[in-house]
Amino acid sequence: MANFYLPDDANQQIYLDANATTPVLPEIADVVSHTMQVCFGNPSSSHITGIQAKHLLEQTRNKAREVIGATDGDILFTSGATEGIQTAVVSTLIAAKSHQIENPVLLYGATEHKAVPNTLKHWNSVLDINAQVIAIPVDKNGILDHEFIRKHAANALMICTMAVNNETGVFQDLSAIEQVIRSENTHVAWMVDCVQALGKTNLALSQTTIDYAPFSGHKLYAPKGIGVLYIRKGSAYTPFIAGGGQESGMRSGTENLPGIAGLNKLFSLLLDKQNQTFKPIEQLHAFREQLLAALTDTFGSITFNHSFEHSVPTTLNFAVNELTSKEVMDLFDAAGIRVSGGSACSSGANRSFVLDAMGASDWQSENAIRMSFGPAVNQQEIDFACDKIRSLKPILEANCLVVSDSTSPQHEVCAIGLTQLRHQAACCWLYVDSNKNAVVIDPIIELIPRMAKIVATQGLTVKAILDTHNHQERLSARCLLPKELAESYVANEIDELGWPKDSATIELSDARLTKVATPGHSDDSVSYLLSDTQSGDISYCFCGDLILPGGLGNTAISGGDAAKMAQSLKQLAMAVQDSTVICSGHDYQQCFAMDWHAQKATTLLLAKLLSEQVSDDEFVELKQQADEQKHTVSHSLCGYVETLESAPMKQLAASDAKVMLNDKATYLIDTREPYEHGANNLAEIFTVADSKVINIPLSRMANAIVQGQLEKDHSYILVCRSGNRSKQAANNLSQLGFENVYNLNGGLALL
Repeated sequence: MANFYLPDDANQQIYLDANATTPVLPEIADVVSHTMQVCFGNPSSSHITGIQAKHLLEQTRNKAREVIGATDGDILFTSGATEGIQTAVVSTLIAAKSHQIENPVLLYGATEHKAVPNTLKHWNSVLDINAQVIAIPVDKNGILDHEFIRKHAANALMICTMAVNNETGVFQDLSAIEQVIRSENTHVAWMVDCVQALGKTNLALSQTTIDYAPFSGHKLYAPKGIGVLYIRKGSAYTPFIAGGGQESGMRSGTENLPGIAGLNKLFSLLLDKQNQTFKPIEQLHAFREQLLAALTDTFGSITFNHSFEHSVPTTLNFAVNELTSKEVMDLFDAAGIRVSGGSACSSGANRSFVLDAMGASDWQSENAIRMSFGPAVNQQEIDFACDKIRSLKPILEANCLVVSDSTSPQHEVCAIGLTQLRHQAACCWLYVDSNKNAVVIDPIIELIPRMAKIVATQGLTVKAILDTHNHQERLSARCLLPKELAESYVANEIDELGWPKDSATIELSDARLTKVATPGHSDDSVSYLLSDTQSGDISYCFCGDLILPGGLGNTAISGGDAAKMAQSLKQLAMAVQDSTVICSGHDYQQCFAMDWHAQKATTLLLAKLLSEQVSDDEFVELKQQADEQKHTVSHSLCGYVETLESAPMKQLAASDAKVMLNDKATYLIDTREPYEHGANNLAEIFTVADSKVINIPLSRMANAIVQGQLEKDHSYILVCRSGNRSKQAANNLSQLGFENVYNLNGGLALL
């Protein structure tokens, strides 16, 4: 078997990301395979094999007409919807080059797939059309503003809308939109993205004045790389691909006959009313209600980001209140449930532009989860999905991720010691002693619900809520958090940063927290030093934005002072040890754990100051120059860091990792969060003893270093879901002097 084959885990995974792509149905795959091996002819060939291929092609074209209700016009086979969009836009804009409109516009829906506005902008520039590209606003339900269309339609060269949105499933009233458009402009080209509509809504394109309608096979159980473009009779057309003249000269290149055969079978299934592959709309609604109930039972507080009344039943877009989308997706993925955050085509984005256009809150936009299923799903699959979702509730309860009646939560995130909680690059620190006394440092507003939940479910007593300085880039959560913690917070008379007045220390079991004034980043900056009461060694230095992993805090802001920073750094250097872990207010480098030795090694200016290679005055001059220079090109208010260099990453294949684990000094570190770690058994997967598997999530890396959980003469293989988090952790450990560190290439996804 070829080495790119993956294990067949179809019985283990629950695929709920059908709006991104779908598996090819077995009966469609059979037809595709048959076409590759038997009916493989070139439709342009004149012999019998070519004639057979041509017959299959034309038969598929006729079936496409039936499915989308296109009695006339052209049906063009493409590589997919993106090519169809390009073809429609290029054809329209070339025909519009001689327009006489004084202020021409190109309109597209604000929630349109990015393929549409990006294509409009690209060809508008390349073809020198110089039209204004304008987004049509939507309301809170995602419905296009018809009056806005009416206002601009007369000056429009092209209007682009979509039948069904890929993120929310919201459908548009195409008849109403058509009436608005044609009442103002009978000639403007109108393209409707129908990718998500096929198999979910009824289409009768020839009964409309839609000029172009792209479709994509892989969104509905056909192979990738094949699509259809409907072109209304009489609409402008310019071949986007020239060459051998295939498709009657409209789209050159030998046709993708296996893909077309897949469409043929797909269309046959859609047209066969006796076939039960595709479920009726009523059953799809029932499936959505089942998933809704399972999600609500499991997570409790959920915000749905779209109105079910205005969306097709195969899509649920939601945010779990108080949990980030990353946490939810990581948990789902560990349990074999595949969902996405917003659009799969823009999964690298931090927020959903679709939800932004609908006026959703920042939390909804940044933490949206899209769960989608195809219309060929069956009852057994939905039941299995719901059971699997509900099976996550005990894991959520045990890890304090949902409110429960559990009296023994095992939440590793708030276990004894130090935990880093993050929102984007901002860091909040939670220290808990053995008696469940806690201190919160640099709390973040977005994490208040999470912090309150942790404190309540763990029965913590919060002795202090501290800021290291008044953060200029965000509102402080320090004054808000006590109200949420209620009786769990020990109220004292405090200063403006939360430190108890008239107290030199905050006493914890086996640890003591002291405050040191360390101005420089701001005039009110302080650092908190957590020392071991027996040895007196400083375990942690909470320095806010005075020091950042790979850099120093910004002094080119109000209250910043490079001279004071120099004195503060020298003062800290005298107090801490090389083993002291530096806990910053921001981590732009994804370091998670950085001790004082590594900090000096990676921050050149700091090292030069402390080794007296530069004087205080030279430090001030260099720091001010660097801050002023970077301040003009960077949006990082809190500080500027250099990219940290690390040794070349040692990547391991799974087979090599299993061999290495036979060595008694080699261990597997799971860098996922405990709720992910608990969803599957890595010891079983790698066939090793439980003692060979250590769960150290990135949020607990600093604690692991201080507690001596890792030994530098041991070898460690780091693993996570995709290989990304484990790579960050491996780089981090390398910076801390661990030489025998390896990353599992591709993570658990490629096992």
